[in-house]
Amino acid sequence: QVQLVESGGGLVQPGGSLRLSCETSGFALNYKAIAWFRQAPGKEREGVSCISSSDTTTSYADSVKGRFTISRDNAKNTVYLQMNSLKPEDTAVYYCAANSDYWIGRHCGVRWELGYSMDYWGKGTPVTVSS
Repeated sequence: QVQLVESGGGLVQPGGSLRLSCETSGFALNYKAIAWFRQAPGKEREGVSCISSSDTTTSYADSVKGRFTISRDNAKNTVYLQMNSLKPEDTAVYYCAANSDYWIGRHCGVRWELGYSMDYWGKGTPVTVSS
């Protein structure tokens, strides 16, 4: 059974940092690209970052470039999202996701940020940035 479980969210002050984790099971993480998405209340889902299975490709939304870093530890079946210099507009529920196909799922793919190619999703972890 495939599972993606996010953790690490919480309340942080502006300028602070959080590290989100996406723990996976039910598939070999080393063959999977993993993407992070977020959705704020009343807003559409936004692709935040993606990392390919080989670590050779990472992508970031313009809104988080230079502040967020995606990484993976295949031995721990976990992908991380380090979030620094957090802003109130980063407040959202953060989800990790993957594509189930053996070959397609290795890469972030074109327009990954739309999320349409992802069919494995976690339940999300909430992040609130507020003073």
